[in-house]
Amino acid sequence: MDLSVVIPVFDEQDNVARLYELIAAALDDAGWSYQVIFVDDGSRDDTANRLRTLHEKHGVHVLRFHRNAGQTAAMRAGIEFATGDTIVTMDGDLQNDPSDIPKLVNKLHEGFDLVVGWRRDRKDSMLIRTFPSRVANWLIRKVTNVPVHDTGCSLKAYRASMIKQVPLYSEMHRFIPAISSTAGARITEVEVKHHARSAGCSKYGLSRIGKVLLDVLAIKMLITFSWRPMHWFSMAAIPFFLLWMVSLFAYIGVWLLTDFQTPGIVALTLVVIFFYLFAHFMFLGLLSELLIRTNLNRASAASRRIVRRS
Repeated sequence: MDLSVVIPVFDEQDNVARLYELIAAALDDAGWSYQVIFVDDGSRDDTANRLRTLHEKHGVHVLRFHRNAGQTAAMRAGIEFATGDTIVTMDGDLQNDPSDIPKLVNKLHEGFDLVVGWRRDRKDSMLIRTFPSRVANWLIRKVTNVPVHDTGCSLKAYRASMIKQVPLYSEMHRFIPAISSTAGARITEVEVKHHARSAGCSKYGLSRIGKVLLDVLAIKMLITFSWRPMHWFSMAAIPFFLLWMVSLFAYIGVWLLTDFQTPGIVALTLVVIFFYLFAHFMFLGLLSELLIRTNLNRASAASRRIVRRS
């Protein structure tokens, strides 16, 4: 299979049939073998029945969750099921244009591992969707140093061998470029069309801002911490080391200069607490370094075995 198109959907009964028609029209003349995979994320309307009809008529693959698990989980399920060498993901609300798929795939074949769609001219509400998205994209670019303008655009093309190795959970589908960059993936972006929603209602609003901010923090930790844990744990330990030194001198001063027992007990307690926290962070750093070095050694040994076999 040359190409797999993965579409997570949730309550999109009025869009799925038309979306498949547009995908088929865009890909039938491209000369690629392809499969279309709809992932029904626990829809409560008639989406499941309409997808069943598409399966019976056109052989469309349908995966169905018994409850709503979120876009990232649905996307992960579709990616794991896909058999194409190239995987394209897109939204199921007809706001992404299937005619852009060949453009993304051809760009991918120029030597990239990931091509991100850029909805430069968005047709969404400025206050609720567009402005928060632009702020989030700016923040993600600053935090991850990945120069992609629209990380939240679901229309992306991937090499299957790359995307199947990317861990997807929480709301991490919008951070795929950042996670992929840590593995040395070659990333680019192309401008894609964007349409106003013609049926159904949006599943996103201002409530997702908190989730995005937490995920930005998580992805920052993954990118900067995963390869240098001792460095970051040492930075966390330094304030406790300084507090330990201050409390130690305070305890010695109280012990030498006064006869009061209570200040000495308090100072001694602080000495013990701050030293414990300092030692705790240093131990975590050493343990993390050991785990990473062990995993790297195993990966290196595995690659050597593969080289010898080939």
